[in-house]
Amino acid sequence: MKELGGTNGLSRRDFLRSGLVFGVGAQALSSGYAAVPDVFARAVLSAKSAAVQNDKVLVMIQLGGGNDGLQTVIPIASSQYRDFRPQLSAAAAKAQPISKDVGLHENLKGIKTLYDAGKVAIVQGVGYTNPSFSHFDSIRVWETADPARRQQDGWLGSAIAKNYDSAGHPLVGCACGTTNVPGMLRDLQATLTVIDDVKTFGFQGGQNVEDVMGTLYKSTPGMYGALFDTAMSTVRDTVAQLRTSSAKYTPKGNYTDKVQLVYSSKNQLAAALQLAAELIVTGTGVKVLHVTLGGFDTHYTELNRHDALMAYLDSAINAFHDDLTAYGMADRVMIATWSEFGRRPKENASGGTDHGTASPIFLIGDGVKGGLYGETPNLSKLDQLGNLSYAVDFRAVYQEILASHLGVDAKEILGQSFDRVPFVKAPA
Repeated sequence: MKELGGTNGLSRRDFLRSGLVFGVGAQALSSGYAAVPDVFARAVLSAKSAAVQNDKVLVMIQLGGGNDGLQTVIPIASSQYRDFRPQLSAAAAKAQPISKDVGLHENLKGIKTLYDAGKVAIVQGVGYTNPSFSHFDSIRVWETADPARRQQDGWLGSAIAKNYDSAGHPLVGCACGTTNVPGMLRDLQATLTVIDDVKTFGFQGGQNVEDVMGTLYKSTPGMYGALFDTAMSTVRDTVAQLRTSSAKYTPKGNYTDKVQLVYSSKNQLAAALQLAAELIVTGTGVKVLHVTLGGFDTHYTELNRHDALMAYLDSAINAFHDDLTAYGMADRVMIATWSEFGRRPKENASGGTDHGTASPIFLIGDGVKGGLYGETPNLSKLDQLGNLSYAVDFRAVYQEILASHLGVDAKEILGQSFDRVPFVKAPA
């Protein structure tokens, strides 16, 4: 988290409002905390209700920028697709058919293998009413599960706050490969952990954690001093757990970030998923993880850019699944992709596509009931703006993740019920 105290203007009130968030390099913890602390010796799956005690884990992968669904799950039988996309439709000839109507992008070979094994569900035509074409606005809608734009807390942050003892188990909700809390995990009542990379440990800004704790404690009397002391102790406990996890974990998947991408510095997906695997297989009690792959805002020369992103996404997900499988945990973990919007059906003059609407969501894992869900986009019936009409409300997908995978009360989080999209084999 940001440095605390008077040196950078962040007030104690800001600290309390923001919650406990700290960045950790799991492979290089030099602070010397060797023992697993008492906070993690408790039942790591402790919950506020016995009804939600299970060993399920969710990993959300954000495809930042607006992934082109028509280039990911390609309508290979549509002549309209070829008419709309003179250049981009070249991908159809190389696509991997999964039905008579659609095929997966040629570079999603590993995901196609998992699909053939019944471990990938693809929900087509996912969106929401009155869509926004602004990255910021649409991301907020997806993060808060609120198309009306009134909600501030993230839907997963709310799920954590209402169902898990995140104060006692600060690794319940984790963001990997970033320095900020994703909006999807944000909630004032939830304790969250941000694990940035494998090289550094400390608060954002680099100040030593012991100095931070000492400054806060000395300058904050009474119960607030005790609060900060407790918070810093939790940080130390979490560092100890991560150090132990790092020592115990050996990756059993072929993770690699040696790829050339448009925004390569922001696209360390494989490294982030490897950190996620470490947290899962070493028993830290993690329940919800969030990682991001950027670069999908393909307004120009999309063909090669999207091809590269698909190949990298595929290799990272497959390494992660192989890792979990080797540890016997692939049946516990669900991977879900999301993106703020799809792209317009018609190719633009720059060989790319502009901001659109509905797009597919992938659900991957051994507990997934594989297949196609929703409706294949109808390119002959576009809306008044020339965009795809959505067939599945994105909150229906969230509902299935919450209720059937995590086993929590989805209506409490989403505020209403939706038609079920049954992509979970054995609902919790």
